[in-house]
Amino acid sequence: MFNGQKLTQPEVALQLPETKMAADGQGVTMNGSLEAAGAPGLKGAGWKADVMHAILRAMCTAASLTAFSFMVTAEQHSVLVIYGFQFPVHSKWSFSNSFEYLAGVSGAVAVHSFLQLLICVSRLLGKSSAIPSRNHAWLVFAGDQVLAYALTSAGSAASGVTNLNRTGIRHTALPNFCKPLHSFCDHVTVSIAFTFFSCILLATSVVLDVIWLAKC
Repeated sequence: MFNGQKLTQPEVALQLPETKMAADGQGVTMNGSLEAAGAPGLKGAGWKADVMHAILRAMCTAASLTAFSFMVTAEQHSVLVIYGFQFPVHSKWSFSNSFEYLAGVSGAVAVHSFLQLLICVSRLLGKSSAIPSRNHAWLVFAGDQVLAYALTSAGSAASGVTNLNRTGIRHTALPNFCKPLHSFCDHVTVSIAFTFFSCILLATSVVLDVIWLAKC
Protein backbone atom coordinates (compact mmCIF):
# COMPACT_ATOMS: atom_id res chain seq x y z
CA MET A 1 0.00 0.00 0.00
CA PHE A 2 2.76 2.39 0.96
CA ASN A 3 4.69 1.59 -2.14
CA GLY A 4 1.53 1.92 -4.18
CA GLN A 5 0.85 5.32 -2.64
CA LYS A 6 4.36 6.43 -3.40
CA LEU A 7 3.92 5.35 -6.98
CA THR A 8 0.48 6.93 -7.29
CA GLN A 9 1.42 10.33 -5.93
CA PRO A 10 4.16 11.01 -8.46
CA GLU A 11 1.81 9.95 -11.22
CA VAL A 12 -0.76 12.47 -10.00
CA ALA A 13 1.93 15.08 -9.59
CA LEU A 14 3.15 14.44 -13.09
CA GLN A 15 -0.27 14.31 -14.67
CA LEU A 16 -1.62 17.49 -13.11
CA PRO A 17 0.83 19.77 -14.91
CA GLU A 18 0.26 17.82 -18.11
CA THR A 19 -3.48 18.26 -17.71
CA LYS A 20 -3.00 21.93 -17.05
CA MET A 21 -0.69 22.29 -19.98
CA ALA A 22 -3.14 20.42 -22.16
CA ALA A 23 -5.94 22.66 -20.97
CA ASP A 24 -3.81 25.74 -21.61
CA GLY A 25 -2.87 24.41 -24.99
CA GLN A 26 -6.51 23.76 -25.77
CA GLY A 27 -7.37 27.28 -24.69
CA VAL A 28 -4.72 28.71 -26.95
CA THR A 29 -5.96 26.56 -29.79
CA MET A 30 -9.53 27.59 -29.13
CA ASN A 31 -8.56 31.26 -28.99
CA GLY A 32 -6.54 30.88 -32.14
CA SER A 33 -9.41 29.22 -33.94
CA LEU A 34 -11.79 31.91 -32.75
CA GLU A 35 -9.47 34.62 -33.97
CA ALA A 36 -9.01 32.82 -37.23
CA ALA A 37 -12.74 32.42 -37.57
CA GLY A 38 -13.42 36.00 -36.56
CA ALA A 39 -10.67 37.58 -38.62
CA PRO A 40 -12.17 36.83 -42.04
CA GLY A 41 -15.51 38.21 -40.91
CA LEU A 42 -13.95 41.44 -39.65
CA LYS A 43 -11.72 41.65 -42.67
CA GLY A 44 -14.66 41.06 -44.96
CA ALA A 45 -16.76 43.73 -43.27
CA GLY A 46 -13.87 46.19 -43.43
CA TRP A 47 -13.22 45.32 -47.06
CA LYS A 48 -16.85 45.95 -47.98
CA ALA A 49 -16.78 49.31 -46.21
CA ASP A 50 -13.59 50.27 -48.03
CA VAL A 51 -15.08 49.27 -51.39
CA MET A 52 -18.18 51.34 -50.62
CA HIS A 53 -15.90 54.23 -49.69
CA ALA A 54 -14.07 53.92 -53.02
CA ILE A 55 -17.33 53.75 -54.99
CA LEU A 56 -18.63 56.89 -53.28
CA ARG A 57 -15.38 58.70 -54.05
CA ALA A 58 -15.53 57.66 -57.70
CA MET A 59 -19.16 58.74 -58.04
CA CYS A 60 -18.49 62.06 -56.30
CA THR A 61 -15.49 62.72 -58.56
CA ALA A 62 -17.57 62.02 -61.67
CA ALA A 63 -20.54 64.10 -60.47
CA SER A 64 -18.46 67.12 -59.46
CA LEU A 65 -16.48 66.97 -62.71
CA THR A 66 -19.76 66.90 -64.64
CA ALA A 67 -21.04 69.92 -62.69
CA PHE A 68 -17.78 71.77 -63.32
CA SER A 69 -17.69 70.89 -67.03
CA PHE A 70 -21.27 71.94 -67.75
CA MET A 71 -20.80 75.20 -65.89
CA VAL A 72 -17.57 76.31 -67.58
CA THR A 73 -19.03 75.48 -71.00
CA ALA A 74 -22.19 77.52 -70.38
CA GLU A 75 -21.96 80.27 -72.99
CA GLN A 76 -24.24 81.39 -75.80
CA HIS A 77 -24.80 84.25 -78.24
CA SER A 78 -28.37 84.99 -79.29
CA VAL A 79 -30.89 87.72 -80.08
CA LEU A 80 -33.43 89.06 -77.60
CA VAL A 81 -36.65 90.61 -78.87
CA ILE A 82 -38.27 93.31 -76.70
CA TYR A 83 -41.34 95.14 -78.06
CA GLY A 84 -40.32 94.24 -81.59
CA PHE A 85 -36.75 95.43 -81.18
CA GLN A 86 -33.93 92.93 -81.50
CA PHE A 87 -30.97 93.11 -79.17
CA PRO A 88 -27.92 90.87 -79.38
CA VAL A 89 -27.25 89.12 -76.09
CA HIS A 90 -24.25 87.21 -74.90
CA SER A 91 -24.37 85.08 -71.76
CA LYS A 92 -21.42 83.36 -70.11
CA TRP A 93 -20.96 81.60 -66.79
CA SER A 94 -18.14 83.95 -65.77
CA PHE A 95 -20.51 86.93 -65.88
CA SER A 96 -22.14 85.73 -62.64
CA ASN A 97 -20.36 85.50 -59.29
CA SER A 98 -22.70 82.69 -58.24
CA PHE A 99 -21.77 80.61 -61.26
CA GLU A 100 -18.07 81.26 -60.69
CA TYR A 101 -18.48 80.18 -57.07
CA LEU A 102 -20.21 76.96 -58.13
CA ALA A 103 -17.48 76.18 -60.66
CA GLY A 104 -14.77 76.78 -58.06
CA VAL A 105 -16.40 74.62 -55.40
CA SER A 106 -17.16 71.83 -57.87
CA GLY A 107 -13.56 71.83 -59.03
CA ALA A 108 -12.30 71.68 -55.42
CA VAL A 109 -14.63 68.76 -54.66
CA ALA A 110 -13.45 66.92 -57.77
CA VAL A 111 -9.80 67.29 -56.73
CA HIS A 112 -10.54 66.29 -53.13
CA SER A 113 -12.59 63.25 -54.11
CA PHE A 114 -10.05 62.12 -56.71
CA LEU A 115 -7.18 62.30 -54.22
CA GLN A 116 -9.17 60.32 -51.67
CA LEU A 117 -10.04 57.80 -54.38
CA LEU A 118 -6.37 57.33 -55.24
CA ILE A 119 -5.48 56.79 -51.57
CA CYS A 120 -8.36 54.36 -51.11
CA VAL A 121 -7.58 52.31 -54.22
CA SER A 122 -3.85 52.16 -53.50
CA ARG A 123 -4.46 50.92 -49.96
CA LEU A 124 -7.03 48.40 -51.17
CA LEU A 125 -4.53 47.02 -53.66
CA GLY A 126 -2.05 46.78 -50.81
CA LYS A 127 -4.68 44.93 -48.73
CA SER A 128 -4.75 47.69 -46.12
CA SER A 129 -7.56 49.75 -44.63
CA ALA A 130 -8.72 52.64 -46.81
CA ILE A 131 -8.37 54.96 -43.80
CA PRO A 132 -4.85 54.53 -42.40
CA SER A 133 -5.29 56.32 -39.07
CA ARG A 134 -7.73 58.11 -36.82
CA ASN A 135 -6.11 61.48 -37.57
CA HIS A 136 -6.56 60.85 -41.28
CA ALA A 137 -10.21 59.99 -40.67
CA TRP A 138 -10.74 63.28 -38.82
CA LEU A 139 -9.13 65.25 -41.66
CA VAL A 140 -11.28 63.49 -44.26
CA PHE A 141 -14.39 64.01 -42.12
CA ALA A 142 -13.70 67.74 -41.78
CA GLY A 143 -12.94 68.12 -45.49
CA ASP A 144 -16.06 66.24 -46.56
CA GLN A 145 -18.27 68.27 -44.25
CA VAL A 146 -16.88 71.67 -45.26
CA LEU A 147 -17.12 70.87 -48.97
CA ALA A 148 -20.65 69.50 -48.58
CA TYR A 149 -21.76 72.80 -47.00
CA ALA A 150 -19.95 74.74 -49.73
CA LEU A 151 -21.72 72.72 -52.44
CA THR A 152 -25.07 73.39 -50.81
CA SER A 153 -24.49 77.14 -50.69
CA ALA A 154 -23.10 77.25 -54.25
CA GLY A 155 -26.00 75.25 -55.65
CA SER A 156 -28.54 77.40 -53.82
CA ALA A 157 -26.98 80.66 -55.03
CA ALA A 158 -26.78 79.45 -58.62
CA SER A 159 -30.38 78.19 -58.47
CA GLY A 160 -31.59 81.66 -57.52
CA VAL A 161 -29.89 83.26 -60.51
CA THR A 162 -31.11 80.56 -62.88
CA ASN A 163 -34.68 80.90 -61.66
CA LEU A 164 -34.44 84.64 -62.19
CA ASN A 165 -33.28 84.10 -65.77
CA ARG A 166 -36.15 81.71 -66.46
CA THR A 167 -38.93 83.81 -64.95
CA GLY A 168 -37.64 87.33 -65.48
CA ILE A 169 -38.03 90.03 -62.86
CA ARG A 170 -41.52 90.64 -61.56
CA HIS A 171 -43.09 94.08 -62.07
CA THR A 172 -40.58 94.96 -64.80
CA ALA A 173 -40.48 94.61 -68.56
CA LEU A 174 -37.51 92.25 -68.45
CA PRO A 175 -38.40 89.00 -70.24
CA ASN A 176 -37.44 85.39 -69.70
CA PHE A 177 -33.80 85.34 -70.82
CA CYS A 178 -33.75 81.54 -71.04
CA LYS A 179 -35.96 81.57 -74.13
CA PRO A 180 -33.26 82.97 -76.41
CA LEU A 181 -30.48 81.50 -74.26
CA HIS A 182 -31.92 78.04 -73.78
CA SER A 183 -28.61 76.23 -74.32
CA PHE A 184 -26.89 78.36 -71.70
CA CYS A 185 -29.67 77.82 -69.17
CA ASP A 186 -29.74 74.08 -69.83
CA HIS A 187 -26.01 73.82 -69.15
CA VAL A 188 -26.40 75.72 -65.90
CA THR A 189 -29.37 73.60 -64.84
CA VAL A 190 -27.47 70.35 -65.41
CA SER A 191 -24.50 71.74 -63.50
CA ILE A 192 -26.67 72.68 -60.53
CA ALA A 193 -28.35 69.26 -60.52
CA PHE A 194 -25.01 67.45 -60.38
CA THR A 195 -23.82 69.88 -57.74
CA PHE A 196 -26.60 68.82 -55.39
CA PHE A 197 -25.99 65.18 -56.28
CA SER A 198 -22.33 65.60 -55.32
CA CYS A 199 -23.48 67.15 -52.06
CA ILE A 200 -25.57 64.05 -51.28
CA LEU A 201 -22.60 61.78 -52.02
CA LEU A 202 -20.33 63.83 -49.76
CA ALA A 203 -22.93 63.73 -47.00
CA THR A 204 -23.00 59.95 -47.32
CA SER A 205 -19.21 59.89 -47.05
CA VAL A 206 -19.46 61.97 -43.89
CA VAL A 207 -21.79 59.36 -42.38
CA LEU A 208 -19.30 56.61 -43.22
CA ASP A 209 -16.51 58.67 -41.65
CA VAL A 210 -18.54 59.03 -38.46
CA ILE A 211 -19.21 55.28 -38.35
CA TRP A 212 -15.51 54.52 -38.81
CA LEU A 213 -14.54 56.98 -36.05
CA ALA A 214 -17.16 55.51 -33.71
CA LYS A 215 -15.72 52.03 -34.14
CA CYS A 216 -12.12 53.10 -33.47
